[in-house]
Amino acid sequence: MTGRRDIEFDAEGVTLRGWFYAATPGPGPTVVMAHGFSAVKEMYLDAFAEVFAAAGINALVFDHRNYGASDGEPRCETDPWAQVRDYRTAITYAATLPEVDSDRIGVWGSSYSGGHVLVLGAIDRRIKAVVSQVPLASGSANIGELVRADLRAGFRAMFDADRVARFAGEPPMYVPVVAEDPMAPSALPTADSWAWFTTTGEKRAPSWKNEVTLRTVEMLGEYEPVSYVTRISPTPLLMLVAREDHLTPAHLALKAYEQALEPKQLVLLPGGHFDAYVSGFEGASGPARDFLVKHL
Repeated sequence: MTGRRDIEFDAEGVTLRGWFYAATPGPGPTVVMAHGFSAVKEMYLDAFAEVFAAAGINALVFDHRNYGASDGEPRCETDPWAQVRDYRTAITYAATLPEVDSDRIGVWGSSYSGGHVLVLGAIDRRIKAVVSQVPLASGSANIGELVRADLRAGFRAMFDADRVARFAGEPPMYVPVVAEDPMAPSALPTADSWAWFTTTGEKRAPSWKNEVTLRTVEMLGEYEPVSYVTRISPTPLLMLVAREDHLTPAHLALKAYEQALEPKQLVLLPGGHFDAYVSGFEGASGPARDFLVKHL
């Protein structure tokens, strides 16, 4: 049966929930998808999945643990390695569905999960195609660009205090994902982050919350997807990089692409990080669709 249905599956004791877009009556190509930093599936992942399904590719979309419709505690905490493992569980789950050909599964990720799919392509050979949109390439380099040098010591002191408090049994500290004042403490201190998250959350995703645990930011700084890119080959890789991206800076993504081995394809998108979801949607979704059709 084609169409969208709600799904849920167990990921090491945590129930993850999402949607399955059935594009084929029998076993067919499938892409597994999740969103970026703190975002939930209603923040335009349905639009991408609909494009892929219209081209005959099933799409399995899920909320990360601790976010949206999925279970998991503490809420609003992003552990990148837990999210990578959950992608792998989602692939395993997808392979049990009657519409899915387990030999034709790809992954799509954007922003933070654009980094996840680089790691996944390197470590999970069930994956036959990787689409990485406006990806995080290096957590340490990214924080180095977003957080002024004179403010980093203050963040480290907060991380240390949070660690001591948690050891003593206190709940984790939280910080906003975005703030209207880019100089105020937040995980994503850019003006376009504030505009996109607050507008999109209000319009499309009431379950989105403007907070993450403080250790989420600490784990971001420890995460280095770029160290995996040379190992993606021979799995085909598509990377979509926004020319004016200063949230996951374009030059960091382009350096990662340069290190990747063939077969690979690069698409340069006009605009900034968030344009791929809205004004530049067709320019981002079209090449991803064509790449998945070709390789799956």
